[in-house]
Amino acid sequence: MKYGKLNLGEIEALVNKLGGMKIVDGILDGSLEFQVIKPEKRWREEDGILHLTLAPSDGTTGPEWINRLKDDGHKVSDYAQQVLNSDDFKPTKGVTYNLAIIKGEKFEDSHRITKNIRKMADNKGYIKPNAEVACLIREQFSNEELEEMGLIWIVAMHEPIKDSDGDPRLLRAGRNGGGWLDGCWGKPDARWYRGDSFAFVASQVST
Repeated sequence: MKYGKLNLGEIEALVNKLGGMKIVDGILDGSLEFQVIKPEKRWREEDGILHLTLAPSDGTTGPEWINRLKDDGHKVSDYAQQVLNSDDFKPTKGVTYNLAIIKGEKFEDSHRITKNIRKMADNKGYIKPNAEVACLIREQFSNEELEEMGLIWIVAMHEPIKDSDGDPRLLRAGRNGGGWLDGCWGKPDARWYRGDSFAFVASQVST
């Protein structure tokens, strides 16, 4: 048998995915045509800048995000938790963010510095996002989608939030090691890798 490795449970799941035995019978007897349609991408890329829209924010607090992301199978670093537990983490509700994500490859290695990245964003009319954007990205986009975009880490370029030692931090979402929310260095002279990318708000709508 060509597909003998499939067990009965897997075969049943496949039949259910197709819509039941009536659909399967139709495909087998030729009365129905089976076509695989690849879902449309939820983003577009122009000149090294990705454009995507997040589902509206829902007022989730920092501590709630820690539990929510962990329950979804993501890791939340100690630094990220310090940012999320800070009084300076201010969630919103009903805000739809249209993001512009600048890829690290847009900069020469020696110029991939926070202040230069922010300057480029300013010149394009982008604004600083709310820190919750990193959480929304991590929740709404799979590791596979991030890989397809060519992204490893997406740094939300919000106003830095201090950690417990008083050092400025930025939240970033990443696909390394199964999926992370991390808190990275937020100083103006911080240097970044080519695999890093930087999220700003191109526009936003409140409802």
